[in-house]
Amino acid sequence: MGAWFINQKLEGSMMQMMGDPSGEFTRECGMELTHPGPQSKGLYSRCKRFAMHVVNCEVKYVAVSETEDDPAGDDHPGSSCAEAIIEAIENNLA
Repeated sequence: MGAWFINQKLEGSMMQMMGDPSGEFTRECGMELTHPGPQSKGLYSRCKRFAMHVVNCEVKYVAVSETEDDPAGDDHPGSSCAEAIIEAIENNLA
């Protein structure tokens, strides 16, 4: 995560990257990807593609990129990308 953080030029920003190697957070948030499609390709215990806006430990907004034909959100990740989250925050959705 640290190398990706640096690669994305996020040093000095308000962004924080967090890993979940055991999947505990993922499961507790209901974000475990259980669709058989990705699992059939060997992707077990994968997290859904999501973004979460949290302020002082309070979840303000969650966006999940998943559709019936794209359960992993790989083809259409837009709803959980930075632009969509920033727009939600600016529009007081978050």
